[in-house]
Amino acid sequence: MKSNRMLCIMLIIAVILFVGCGGSDSDDAPTPPPMNGTDDEPAVPNPERATLVFPENNSECTTGIVNPANENLSTITFEWNASANTDSYTITVTNLNTSASVFFIANSTSSDITVERGVPYSWFVTSRANGTTFTTDSNIFRFYNEGPGIENYAPFPAEAVSPTRGQNLSGISSVNLIWTGSDIDNDIVDYEVFFGTNGAELPSIATVTDASLNDIEVISGKTYFWKVVTKDSVNNSSTSETFNFRVN
Repeated sequence: MKSNRMLCIMLIIAVILFVGCGGSDSDDAPTPPPMNGTDDEPAVPNPERATLVFPENNSECTTGIVNPANENLSTITFEWNASANTDSYTITVTNLNTSASVFFIANSTSSDITVERGVPYSWFVTSRANGTTFTTDSNIFRFYNEGPGIENYAPFPAEAVSPTRGQNLSGISSVNLIWTGSDIDNDIVDYEVFFGTNGAELPSIATVTDASLNDIEVISGKTYFWKVVTKDSVNNSSTSETFNFRVN
């Protein structure tokens, strides 16, 4: 009799423990709350590079609409091909004579921009996407905006190839300056090179016909500055920006 009573008590305890501990994989089990924050949101794809169309690279732009109130200004329709994963574009236009840049926002693949006539410019497009700070720049194009009565265009300002802008050089006693020059009329005659340690007052050190000047002596611990004046066959000229590098 005692054994039967003990067996009943043990069965009752087992049932209570089973129910209290939820001993089955029930569909009614509570679901954990969803994760909060950006981890639940899909990643925004990075915008890709736009392809520039017009004005073309190293070209004479002849289709600008002259401003009737100021013949020294004209409006050009800048155009590019759409880039993937992009919601908007920033167009950067730089006056190569002054190095001054202006910026424009566009939601399409073109923008009407007013610029000075008879002036060389560079331009590029930055692709942007909503939900990310990542951006992608296009290639850089350069062009001349045609001016009134211009028959021969000044060369584009030279661009540094080596040393690159702000480069640090170690263990050298001489340096080779290398740059690129271009001209719509293809009539560059020579390059005058200015070089020194005082960027505000650079002396002229040579005039060459090739886009390089070799074996210039330098001293460790100094910062050097240089620029190039490009001249063409009708005495037009352009001055590059002032580049710099340091010798360690």
